[in-house]
Amino acid sequence: MDSSFDRGLSLERGALWKYRANGERLSLSCNEGSVWLTREGDSVDHILSPGQSLQVEGHGQVVVQALQPARLSLAGSEAPATKGPGGGGGSSGVGRYFQSRSTQYGLAIGLLLYLAYAGGHGAWGNPTLMLMAVFIGFFLPHYSKLSNKIEEKLQFRTAMVTPGRLGRLAAQLLFNLGIFSGMLYGGVIAPEKIAFLGGVFWISLLTTAASQGIQYIALGLASRDIGEKNRNVIVGLSMNVVVTAIATLGFPWARTLFYAVGLFFGGLVFGLGLLSDLRARLAPRKGVAVFFGTFNPFHNTHLEIIRRVLAERKVSRVYLHTTVVPKLHAEALRKGEIVIARREAGMRVYSKTSKADVHMNYFPTGNCFYEFETRRELIELALAEAGLGDKVQVLSFPEEYERRGFYGVLDKVRKLHPNEPIHGIHGSDLGGMWVRNIYDECGWIYPYPVQRIDRVSATAIRKGARGMAPGIVEQILEHLRQGAREFQLQGMTYRVEEGVLVHVRQ
Repeated sequence: MDSSFDRGLSLERGALWKYRANGERLSLSCNEGSVWLTREGDSVDHILSPGQSLQVEGHGQVVVQALQPARLSLAGSEAPATKGPGGGGGSSGVGRYFQSRSTQYGLAIGLLLYLAYAGGHGAWGNPTLMLMAVFIGFFLPHYSKLSNKIEEKLQFRTAMVTPGRLGRLAAQLLFNLGIFSGMLYGGVIAPEKIAFLGGVFWISLLTTAASQGIQYIALGLASRDIGEKNRNVIVGLSMNVVVTAIATLGFPWARTLFYAVGLFFGGLVFGLGLLSDLRARLAPRKGVAVFFGTFNPFHNTHLEIIRRVLAERKVSRVYLHTTVVPKLHAEALRKGEIVIARREAGMRVYSKTSKADVHMNYFPTGNCFYEFETRRELIELALAEAGLGDKVQVLSFPEEYERRGFYGVLDKVRKLHPNEPIHGIHGSDLGGMWVRNIYDECGWIYPYPVQRIDRVSATAIRKGARGMAPGIVEQILEHLRQGAREFQLQGMTYRVEEGVLVHVRQ
């Protein structure tokens, strides 16, 4: 059955687009900019300039890299396996499920658990152990999403990290209680071996505490570009499974190791959380503040938060820096899991590809993003309109951000104020609590949490809602929605170049 397609593709300079052809005909036409194209089995590389096209047929991978910001038209007999925020596409549901790294890691943990307990207790043919291994393998990715939701809801209501971590602990503790109760009553582990470690509850609590701490460290390392997030987590959890399994064998040294691992990692994650929450309560009333986020776009709540921190913490200055390309999206773009599908109203609109992980939420705050330069310009204009330009400085370190994220920006601020307290502003929403984790890992930031209970929505603003953003921001966004290439506002001229808002200074 022929399912033809015709769609556009936008690429930033240096961005890659990959597609594995499976016999279909694919025509690529360059409308703007220039791209370099190579394909498997073709000894000649191709450069496409505006007006040039190339036909791709057969099998193998096609790689396109933008030499300049480029727009392509794709046409063929079968659409590349991509899908939008709510759509399907690509390989079958079952195939994509098993291609998911989360599924594969879950199955690996289930297999490891079976091998560890079957080998240690001679339970190779035990049906309870087999069922548990299969259940864990398939349920683990879903459990991970569930525990994340519990943590997010508790943090949203409190703007603190400890309640959320206790919620995750409770969810995993119930899960592990079921697992070890099943092992006991299913004959996998002898009752005396369970009693040797203090009973089902104590085993479950310690292995849960260790798991929480290990995952915290694994994610913290990944955020600093030490290892990959999922890989770090799977290595840590695998070690915890093995240590727990060895402890059930009844060796005194193994019990000591099991207790030490559980108490150390559990104490670490909850101790750091409690210290962070205390720093938020006992913060000094002086110093400077940092405010990080996507600001997509900057709105009235951001202004109110800045006014509050200036008044309540008595800081002399607020440093604000927006994300460039959020790390989640940068990694997914690099792996070909998402693409920039099109540009719309001054925003880049992302969509998933067939490589996307079915368990991954790539767009927790939406799939539409204004460019970094546009968001920075809107912030500066809004601050000036609000009379806060002398108290708030908008930083711009895109290279440092791309290299080290907000950790690098924090180092810049620390060098500017080496002997002053630094306060970290964040909301209780998902993006705000991600930023809070960065503050916590630094150890010397005084969090300034703000519970998000207002009805201001950046998503609604992007869709055209009024009354939620500063006047200057709403006026510019309206021009972008109308597709204006150049316009004047309050005596200033603005131009939209390659989707970026540019202030034309006379």
